[in-house]
Order: sequence, then structure tokens, then C-alpha cells
Amino acid sequence: MKLLEIRNLRKSFGDLEVIKDISLNVEEGQVVAVIGPSGSGKSTLLRCATMLETMDSGELIYLGEHAVRTGADGKAVYAPARQLRKIQGYYGLVFQNFNLFPHYSVIKNIIDAPISVQKKSKAEALRIGRELLQKMALTDKENAYPYQLSGGQQQRVSIARALALSPKVLFFDEPTSALDPELTGEILKVIRDLAAEQMTMVIVTHEMSFARDVADHIIFMDEGVIVEEGPPEEVINNPQNERTRAFLSRFER
Repeated sequence: MKLLEIRNLRKSFGDLEVIKDISLNVEEGQVVAVIGPSGSGKSTLLRCATMLETMDSGELIYLGEHAVRTGADGKAVYAPARQLRKIQGYYGLVFQNFNLFPHYSVIKNIIDAPISVQKKSKAEALRIGRELLQKMALTDKENAYPYQLSGGQQQRVSIARALALSPKVLFFDEPTSALDPELTGEILKVIRDLAAEQMTMVIVTHEMSFARDVADHIIFMDEGVIVEEGPPEEVINNPQNERTRAFLSRFER
């Protein structure tokens, strides 16, 4: 089952075309890793998919429901606000810089959206939140505040916060880029565990060995286009395109 479909996405900032006619599908249970050099359009693709940036044209479809269509004038037309709110409930996003509320405790960061957005009772939200803290090995940090946590702990809280809304698709934007190398491993382990549970994920990452080991499908982007895509054993271990080979030659594989 296709959970996400992107068709003919285009996005420009002024005269700079950042995304040039990209199409992709994400199937239920699939882990898609998006790799490529800085400035290739990876994060912009993710931000368009999560509606943090507006598309110029193309289609964005979650679970068969259109969030965006291309109108008769060739420009993107977004669904009505009520439908968009429903569609936004289908996905979660983990930011590279955590984006936790500094004045909220760990548990309040996690339960705030389930209560305010999904109208769950506080008791139900707390049950879900504490289960997620246990899963993230952060049970003892329930009443701590973000400034009292390491970067790795903050990122695990942000993952728990996203999971608390029971998304169908979970997006990660360079989830380890703000971390010291010694903290990267704990976040990659969490994502590996989610992959083992068949969580559908789209991960923008610069961790090539992690992408190879965890992803079902690799997308290599450069200059706003998908240059090469396929299973990791093909794209990372045996790339066909010269641009892909040149990019991957800088990494140990």
C-alpha cells in the first residue's frame, strides 16, 4: 500500500530551482533514505512533503488523499484547511535540532500534542508518553527539562514526541547532524529498532553505512533531481551513475 506519493514536484526560491520535477512513492513498512551532497535539495524535498514549504507545482498524496494538486494554471493547489489538518495527522517529523519546547518538561513535550491536537485525555496521553519514554530508555527523565539533557537524549525525546501522535509515516531530517559522534550511535539504534518494527520512515541522512544497513530503498539526489535510486546493495555498493560514484567515493562503505 502506498502511504506517500509525490508526483512531479517542483520548488524554486526566487530564480533558483531547488527541486526539479521529482516523483517518488513510499510503501507501507518501507524505509527510504535520501542521500546526496549539501545543496542537492534533500531537506527541501522533505519540507515540501511535510508542508513546511509550499510546492510550486506537483501532487502530494497521503493514503490516497490529495494534499496538493496542480491547477489549470500549472501551480500547486492545496486542499482545504480541514482536509490538510487531517492529512497532517498521517505523518510525524523529527528535526535535526530537536525543536523541543524549552519551558516544558520532557513528559509535557510528549503529551502536549496528543491532548491539544488529538483531544486525548491526559491519563491516556500520559500512558502513551511513559511507554515511549521507556522505549527510549528515558524513564528517569520524565520531569527533566531539555537543557538538562544531552543532545542524544533530546533527540530521543523528539522522536518520542513524534511517535506519540501515532503517525503512519515518520520523517527524519538529518537526525544525527547536531550530535557529537559519540551520541550518534544511540539515535541510529532507535531508528534501527523502529525499522525492525516496520515503521514507515523517510530519512534524510549523511550516514552512508547506516543508510545501507537500515533502508530498503535509497534515493541519491543532486542539483534538485533524483540521479539514482534503488535497493542499497545497488545504489551504495554498486552505483551506476558517475555522479553517485563520485559522491560515495568520499565515504567508507
